[in-house]
Amino acid sequence: MNASLVDSSRGHSSQVNASLVDSSQVHSSQVDSSQLNSSQAKVYTCSMHNQIIRDKPGNCPICGMTLVEKIKYTHNTSSTDLQTVLRPVNSTVISTISALVPVLKEVNSTTQADGIIGYDDRAIYTIAARYAGRIEKIYLTYEFQEIKKGQRMLDVYSPELVTAQQELLYLAMHSSGEYMLIQAAREKLLLAGMTSGQLRQLLQTRKVFYRLPVYSPYQGHIHYTMSGKSTNEVGASSSQADVSSPELDLKEGQYISKGQLLFKVVDFGHLWAIFKIERSSVGNLRLNDPLQISFPDFPGKILSAKVNFIEPEIEPGDRNTSIRVYINNPGHDLKVNELVRATIQTGITKGLYIPRTALYNLGRTTIVWLKKGDSYRVRPVSTGAGHAEEIEILHGLSPTDSIARDARYMTDSESFIHTNDAAQ
Repeated sequence: MNASLVDSSRGHSSQVNASLVDSSQVHSSQVDSSQLNSSQAKVYTCSMHNQIIRDKPGNCPICGMTLVEKIKYTHNTSSTDLQTVLRPVNSTVISTISALVPVLKEVNSTTQADGIIGYDDRAIYTIAARYAGRIEKIYLTYEFQEIKKGQRMLDVYSPELVTAQQELLYLAMHSSGEYMLIQAAREKLLLAGMTSGQLRQLLQTRKVFYRLPVYSPYQGHIHYTMSGKSTNEVGASSSQADVSSPELDLKEGQYISKGQLLFKVVDFGHLWAIFKIERSSVGNLRLNDPLQISFPDFPGKILSAKVNFIEPEIEPGDRNTSIRVYINNPGHDLKVNELVRATIQTGITKGLYIPRTALYNLGRTTIVWLKKGDSYRVRPVSTGAGHAEEIEILHGLSPTDSIARDARYMTDSESFIHTNDAAQ
């Protein structure tokens, strides 16, 4: 019985105290709020008990939590008429999101592009047979074998050249006075592929070359030809040009015909890089524009170069334009098919720029949200080259227009944006 009396007395006492506290707090809040309305002082409240309002920092008298500053935000909607509210939401949005104005300025225009290193077609050479015959000896034994200019590649037996050598020796020994005939015979052998040194040796020793050595006129690395591959296909202008062969076509004892393609020689000291440029950025691109080439596999490695060629056509199914950059590779450090990235300096341009966040891409159309009074309306725009976090606006906006800062926030993912009445 005593316990129940004590409990009831405690409960009654707590209710009285709580009611006193609540009434005092409400009265205090009413007083404080009335005072604050007449002044511009900061207001602090409890995040759990919003009826607690103070004019200075402190703790909540109910839960003890630290009071936080209450942000007073008011928006005048008296000017929003009924017609504005009734506009379709797929072309007009009523929002209090912050707005910005486009900035007209001059910027150092740069373009980013990804590319790949390939063979330079100007450094791919072909060696063809100048006369028919049989291969007696091959001195090149494996793919990508390095070869020097003047290095011996083959020994070939050619009945045609044996006969031509015998004719020259006969004229030299029996008709030494027939200078024109002797000179014609010499020119015939030189054009057939004999060197001046071989010709001098022939006339001095009077011995015919039955196994005529064939020397390389180029320096580089050997690539064996593929069966049925034409000379035009060897110099295909592509970073994916196939200059390798899985097997050796030429064998000792094999007969070759005049004009047959024997070897390809590729100089790895000269390569090029092919970069894909967006069509919107090609207009600012010029020949000899400087650029910096970086290598994703080697961070910090930078190579300076310039734009050497802009391809005049677009490949089917590709909306980008390709450019070529010639690269000197004397140490053979760069490898074919290596991925690279270019930063191209395209000069200083003056234009109207907005943040990329204010732009929204609908696929075929790019839009911004143009502020009209209390609402935002769709406005199609045309874009130019991008610069860092900004992008150039070519058509659709003026420096006095006000647009939404974040276009994605304004767009409902389940709605279709209508741009037909954007000009109204």
